[in-house]
Amino acid sequence: EVQLVESGGGSVQTGGSLRLSCAASGFTFDDHGISWFRQAPGREREGLSCFFSPHSSTYYSPSVKGRFTMSSDDAKNTVYLQMNSLKPEDTAVYYCAAEKAPCNDYELRYLEITGQGTLVTVSS
Repeated sequence: EVQLVESGGGSVQTGGSLRLSCAASGFTFDDHGISWFRQAPGREREGLSCFFSPHSSTYYSPSVKGRFTMSSDDAKNTVYLQMNSLKPEDTAVYYCAAEKAPCNDYELRYLEITGQGTLVTVSS
């Protein structure tokens, strides 16, 4: 079964850190772009970062560049999003997604596979 499963969300105070995980099954990252995005209540989906292994490049949204870092562990078929210096406006449900195509800057053109999401709450 092709799926993505996120974990690692939780509640932190402003300035804190969290590391989200996204475990993939049924496919590998060799030919799939992997992205993180988030959605807060009442707001549109916001792309955060994207990684495409064949290009060895990771792209970030200006809103998180310098604070968030995306990485991967091919042996575990898992990608991570290390989030530092968290702010209340980072509160949202965070999702990972995959598409059998390169990244379109820090997003994917089509979210062919999407996880169930993990909630991040940042309090002031």
